[in-house]
Amino acid sequence: MNTTRRRLCQAMGLGTLWALGTGHTAPATTELVWRERRLQGFGTTLTLKAAHSDIGALADALDESVALLQHLDQILSLFREDSAVRQLNDKGELKKPPAELVKVLEVAQSISARCDGKFDVTVQPLWDAFEGARRRGGVPDERRLAAARALVGWRNMQVEPERIRFSQKGMGITLNGIAQGHAADRVKALLQSYGVQHALIDTGEWLPVGRSVRQVPWVLGVADPRDESRFITRLVADGRALATSADSTTTFTADFRNHHIFDPRTGRSPLGLSGVTVAAPSGALADALTKVFFVAGPDQVDTLARQWGVDVLWVDKQGNRGVTAGLREI
Repeated sequence: MNTTRRRLCQAMGLGTLWALGTGHTAPATTELVWRERRLQGFGTTLTLKAAHSDIGALADALDESVALLQHLDQILSLFREDSAVRQLNDKGELKKPPAELVKVLEVAQSISARCDGKFDVTVQPLWDAFEGARRRGGVPDERRLAAARALVGWRNMQVEPERIRFSQKGMGITLNGIAQGHAADRVKALLQSYGVQHALIDTGEWLPVGRSVRQVPWVLGVADPRDESRFITRLVADGRALATSADSTTTFTADFRNHHIFDPRTGRSPLGLSGVTVAAPSGALADALTKVFFVAGPDQVDTLARQWGVDVLWVDKQGNRGVTAGLREI
């Protein structure tokens, strides 16, 4: 996805979640000062809102959070030519990789192992095949698709503190399905180390902390995958991270049959769902699991949600939707 398109999606709430007020204000228990910071990263606009009774500590916390996000972007983003991920993809090997990259890949591989490969960061060759075909006005033929699919497989990537290496030439990774959630987790920990108890972290995935400016729970609106200006529901945040994926975020064909979410086992986009929102204990897990549920399809949502200990809101291609019991809608 190009940067302009990504920014548009963010501005419109595509896939995505909008922070909303509830309309009722609770009495403030402390004299909190709120501040906001915005920056570019991971191909989109990142926003941090946080409160503290000590304005100096708040400024330091936000300054350090911005620096952290810039650091993570330089390591984990495909949108930067100088990123560690781009270097790995270009060379097929990265010696003495940044510890942050090793950590994210270890988490990604543990999720891949547990979900039987429904989530796999080595799907970048599939993206390249579909994006190349889109520029030529079509989709990959069976030969090109098979060639790209042969390069996908998380087990064919060796991840060690001293080296990351692909076992096949032409492999590549994308962390677009986990990096932004991971970034939200890292910022949350940093803000809390400064004593911040109330914040809203938007790295493309959302991590609400404590309460909103009005001293009530954060409320996030989920956009309709087929009408970016309309909410399909509003969710009351409960401290868990929230991540959303939609087939309309980047689609290679007008019918939404071919989009940026791939079933790593087939090389094609799953056909059942148009949008998935996951509430999970961490941003990285919520981010990755949106792809797992997309690939699994609506019939497996309830079972998988119980297995992973998460909650899920889903919308299928016909506009039908479902939600597990732990999400509070208003």
